[in-house]
Amino acid sequence: MGNGQPGTATVVAAQAGDQHALDELVAAYLPLVYNVVGRALAGHSDVDDVVQETMLRVVDGLPKLREPESFRSWLVAIALRQVHERGRRVARLPDGEPSHDLADPGADFVDLTLLRLELSGQRREVAEATRWLDDGDRELLSLWWLEVSGELTRAELAAGLGITTAHAAVRVQRVKASLAAARAVVRALRAEPRCVDLNVVVRDWDGRPSATWRKRIARHTRDCLWCMAAWQEQVPAERLLAGLALVPVPVALLPGVLGALRPDWSGTSSGTSSSTSSSTSSGMASSSSGTSGTSSGMSWSGLLAKPVAVGAAAIVAAASAVVVYASNQAEPTPQANLAELTRTTTPAVTTTPSSPPPSSSIASTTTTTTTTTTTTTTKPVPTGPRYGSVVDTVDAKPDPRTPPAPLPVRPAGEVTAVGGVYENAKRGYIGGKYVMMRRGEHVVLSGRGYIQVRYEIAWFNRPGGMVMPTWTGLKGKLFHVASGGGHRMDDSAPGTPPENTWMGSPTVGPNGPASGYVVLPPGAQQMWQNEFFYLDGEVTLANNERGADYNITATPKTWDEVTKDITTPPPSEPGGRGPIRYGLTRDTGDDGAPVPQYLTRETPADRAAVPQQSAVS
Repeated sequence: MGNGQPGTATVVAAQAGDQHALDELVAAYLPLVYNVVGRALAGHSDVDDVVQETMLRVVDGLPKLREPESFRSWLVAIALRQVHERGRRVARLPDGEPSHDLADPGADFVDLTLLRLELSGQRREVAEATRWLDDGDRELLSLWWLEVSGELTRAELAAGLGITTAHAAVRVQRVKASLAAARAVVRALRAEPRCVDLNVVVRDWDGRPSATWRKRIARHTRDCLWCMAAWQEQVPAERLLAGLALVPVPVALLPGVLGALRPDWSGTSSGTSSSTSSSTSSGMASSSSGTSGTSSGMSWSGLLAKPVAVGAAAIVAAASAVVVYASNQAEPTPQANLAELTRTTTPAVTTTPSSPPPSSSIASTTTTTTTTTTTTTTKPVPTGPRYGSVVDTVDAKPDPRTPPAPLPVRPAGEVTAVGGVYENAKRGYIGGKYVMMRRGEHVVLSGRGYIQVRYEIAWFNRPGGMVMPTWTGLKGKLFHVASGGGHRMDDSAPGTPPENTWMGSPTVGPNGPASGYVVLPPGAQQMWQNEFFYLDGEVTLANNERGADYNITATPKTWDEVTKDITTPPPSEPGGRGPIRYGLTRDTGDDGAPVPQYLTRETPADRAAVPQQSAVS
């Protein structure tokens, strides 16, 4: 048997009653059982109990094993049966009785794997993805992980599951497909900025990984052009897992196992009584420890004498010292490898035995000294653009049939007017909650959320040079996040000559109003019918018309309403009043999103005097 584990001769010797051989088997295979059960149960609170029961069953049934060379697959089969029995036991709990089917926050096996094996990059991603598998897939994955890391063979995997190797190959392929989907889910949820459509999909998600939500989110990632990248550049899991060693057994588990094998064992480590009491509470030690010695035909009177004391010290040392790391094989690092949000490091821990005593007194004097493992988590230093460093500039018309990029989701509450409320538009189709139609009219907006500013350029009343609306007295942050309404105001108006736009007309109208266009100041960004902003704080929006006539309204909106506006497509056939083009997303999801022109934290007496590109840092 590979990896330094005892061979068939040791199994045969243990069957014949060799106490030292039995001790060696228990010491050598406890980590294997712990990893099988831990991953299959995803770190549930009764992992240790199931491991103890498995070892009891193994020792009890060892004399009956007909094929000693199949010890490992037989051991794995027993571990899986105990996992299933634990599931049935939980299912039989009476209504209202507390269930033990809860993850132990201190024993999450994924967290233990990340911490103790120091996984990073795509290896870390694979471990995190296992949380999204269902119980059956996670059980098989626990064995396949051991296969690709060299702890089991495919034949042993199949024998442990009680299926043929051909059937095992099919099931492994299915699990690999589920794992790949789970990895895509982990990437998509971690993406910055996250896909806005994905945020809609997971709106009702409680935040706990599950197979059901894996399928829903993975389905979205396959259909979404934005999220499809989560499937790219995935290094095959078998390459990532190859060479990884076992997660070390917790020190506290050893006394529990040995105490369950013989309740009167005093041991060499403290904490035995606490471990065995948990076993007794689940009915394991009380039902099994009294029968093991008689049914197996072995004498337990000397089992935990000198050889076991030596073995116990060895296991404690191995479990205490985090000496199991990933192999020296370098992890593949493709260009699309995800950046680590945090990096956890575990300093090496050394175990120093005391000076060896005479052989006749090893059992009573062997001690170990362990150094406590410390974990240091370093969060990345925030980087990115400074708020206010990106200001609106003149930009070209986008292709009318190109959908906008996803709109990032920002936290939103309610935006209200502190003063200057004007309800309902008095004329035209401009519409909106707070209407500003004349010079000096303004509204003070306060809160956190999205705001729509809708324009009506009243060139038919008075064309000429336009004095732009301004944002003054800013407290907090204001971003220009999107443009919509179906058209820019300099687009040709449907049903009119091409030269007629929402900014004016070169000819006199039928009712004789002044002809001409409303002209923006040099360098000013062309407005769309609807402009969308995100406010987190307070700001005053004012109409400053002098010369050209225009009207604006300000209306609080939800993220859904903004998204619906900018993603409404133009008609398949030209003509008619309606959208001419898709909207445009401007938000980057961080402080790199643009701030509007004519914005200041100052409160000038003349709001129209605000510079075109104010500093708002």
